[in-house]
Formats: sequence, C-alpha cells, structure tokens
Amino acid sequence: MAGAETHTASTDVHAAAGDVEMAGGDIRDVVREKYGQAALRVKRSGSSCCGATPASDACCDPITTNLYDAAQAQQIPEEALLASLGCGNPTALAKLNPGEVVLDLGSGGGIDVLLSARRVGPAGKAYGLDMTDEMLALANENKRKAGAENVEFLKGEIENIPLPNNSVDVIISNCVINLSADKDRVLREAFRVLKPGGRFAVSDVVTRGEILPEIRKNVLLWVGCIAGALHEREYRDKLAAAGFEEIEIEPTRIYKVEDAREFLVAEGVDVEALAPHVNEKFMSAFIRGVKPGREVRQACCGPNCCG
Repeated sequence: MAGAETHTASTDVHAAAGDVEMAGGDIRDVVREKYGQAALRVKRSGSSCCGATPASDACCDPITTNLYDAAQAQQIPEEALLASLGCGNPTALAKLNPGEVVLDLGSGGGIDVLLSARRVGPAGKAYGLDMTDEMLALANENKRKAGAENVEFLKGEIENIPLPNNSVDVIISNCVINLSADKDRVLREAFRVLKPGGRFAVSDVVTRGEILPEIRKNVLLWVGCIAGALHEREYRDKLAAAGFEEIEIEPTRIYKVEDAREFLVAEGVDVEALAPHVNEKFMSAFIRGVKPGREVRQACCGPNCCG
C-alpha cells in the first residue's frame, strides 16, 4: 500500500488524538474522518492494512494484530474482522450471560457486538454505539450477513450515550475510551446506563512509569492506541470517581520496542534511542469495574420467604 496509507488507520487516528493542543471537537472530527476512511477501505478493497488480522507487512503495528482466534473469526463476516482497530479482545475476557444486555462503546465494524450477541443469545441484546456513518453502514451490513437479530447499532458519541439510565448489564469497549478528550464524562455515562450490579469490562492501553512528553509523538508511530492513554493509577482513580467499585486492571500485552522494530525502522525512527524510554511502559489491559448495588426485588411475605 503506497503513500499516506502506509500507516494503519489506528495509528493515524490515535496520533491525531494525542495532540494535546487540539480541542475535544477537533479530536472528534479527526477520529470520525479516519475511522470513516478505514470503513471505506474495507468495503472498497477488502483490506484494512492490518485490522485484527495477523501482521504481514511493515504497515502493521503490534497493537491491532492477532487479537481474535480462528474460532471467533469463523463466527463473523470477514469485513467485521478487517475493520477491527482495537487493542484487545473484550469478548474473550468479559463474562457474558444468556439474556443480558451488552453495549459496545465505539463499535466500529461490529466485531465485538456480533460476538457478544452470540453469547447473550436470543433472549439478550447487543448494542453497538459509533459516531461514524461509514462504520455504522459497515456494521449494519455485517449484522445482515451474520443474521444477527438481537443486535442494534446506534449513532452517537461515547460522551453522550443514547440509552436510558440503568438499562445495560455489561459495557465493553476496544481501545476507544483513550480517544476521548473527556474520559471522565465517558466513565460517568457508562456508570449511568449500567444497571445496579452492572459490569464495566473494556480493553484499553495504559501506561506504567513516567513517559517523556517528547517521546509520545514517536511512540504513536507504532503504539497507535497510546494517544490519550492514561497511567494505570489514573485510570483507577477516574473509575472510582465515577462511582465504580471492584476495579481491576489486568495486563494482556506488555509492549517491547523489539515487537515493532520492523515497523519503526520503516517509519525512520531511531529504535536504539527510543528503546530505553518506552520499553515495557505501555500495555494493553483488560479493565474491570462494577456499579454497586443490585436490582431491587419485590418484597415477599409468603410462607416460604418470611422468617
């Protein structure tokens, strides 16, 4: 792939989002444009450069590759897999039960929504929320191909979730929350729409240790998802401030510069100079939290339930 398309869509998007001088609206516009381009690329050529498929050339970064196993890939349309620009596989790690309602924040081509829909079954429901028209069109096409009747894709922003209070059992997301310029609001919205006892179960990239500001720009050439990535301690604090309990951050991939040597060299990065500042300081993680409380059950005063 030549010219500007030698970068993955995820790297372009997250690099733009990582510019601290940009306003939230500017970030949102860049994300919408780049993910729209990614969706059109999949529809036009059947390729996303990388997506969630195995890495095959220097355009690929190690964040977005090799996330779904062959069994999962067989359950969904190929276009859903190609359009995935995530950093993890939340559906493999989140506990989903038959009959539950699941919401995927930033659902893209719909891969995690379709996989979730199979797990919650016909009595359950899987929502996908995305702000990009092209991705929504691709997701709905993938829904049709998969024959998924318990799936609904919604247009909207993750800072303003278009669902009522206490309506969702599980929220998943795949390397999208770090794109938001207002993560506190995203987490408050997630808390609002979850039912009492509902679970927050997302994949995201977090950092460990101090990262020099001048390093972040270079790292974005390969760790696309680190734009806006929070330190793991800060992520915990924000979840707690939103009201979540039982917070856990479980590393799923810790990145070494060596993992992306080929990609970095192709981008003209001095790998040896970069390595000491970034090696093993970035990781994909599965992030969990629980909204406290449980559904209030109707009082019982029958002979079998009153003392």
